[in-house]
Amino acid sequence: MALTEKYKELIDVAGQYGVAVNDSGNVLKVDGSVPSADVKNKMWDIYSRLDPNFRSGDLVLNVKVDAPESGKVKVVTNESNLNIRKGPGTDQPIVGKAAHGDVITLVGKANDQWWLVRDNDGEEGYCYAQYLEPVQ
Repeated sequence: MALTEKYKELIDVAGQYGVAVNDSGNVLKVDGSVPSADVKNKMWDIYSRLDPNFRSGDLVLNVKVDAPESGKVKVVTNESNLNIRKGPGTDQPIVGKAAHGDVITLVGKANDQWWLVRDNDGEEGYCYAQYLEPVQ
């Protein structure tokens, strides 16, 4: 099955928001910006349904949110840095880190466990929610 067939639902959502999709034959690259965390989370939900555990290695989903929605959160790890991951799960690659006590931007919530954040360097990804607390 061609990648464009396998990921048709994801490609359709990407197309609705003008996100670029490039099929190199072996890997499908989805790269661009979407208007909200809900759209980004929807794309990750589709991806996880089509490729459970993200094991195929045939898709690169590199989508950012145009503007933050929800304000600031503080990193409340005991002492260590908090990993920022490409997708909502510990199996996803680490794309950045936030230090204990850092205040970063909450972009949205994928679910009760994984929140979408943007660090002070502009890196966007998902963090485990238990290590974040809203800043008043």
